[in-house]
Amino acid sequence: MKNYKRLSLGQRYQIQSLFNIGLSQTKIAEQLNVHRSTISRELKRNIPKRGRTAGSYLCEHAQRKTDLRHSAKPKRISLDDPLKKRIAGLNDL
Repeated sequence: MKNYKRLSLGQRYQIQSLFNIGLSQTKIAEQLNVHRSTISRELKRNIPKRGRTAGSYLCEHAQRKTDLRHSAKPKRISLDDPLKKRIAGLNDL
């Protein structure tokens, strides 16, 4: 199983600054010591295509959208002993 790390707000501030001065995605990835596809996905997800901020990356908006995505994500339920007993009791009905 692979271990994934989310970008921090500080890293998003760096992405915003480096993106605004015109650095390429590869150079931004090198600066942050992450894979270039991480930067590519981050920009693709968080640069609006229309509206007031179209075409610009705003780190606060990106962080808010990320938090919303992760809070809405289905959570894994661990089967501990009390839960197993409860499930087994339901099967007896």
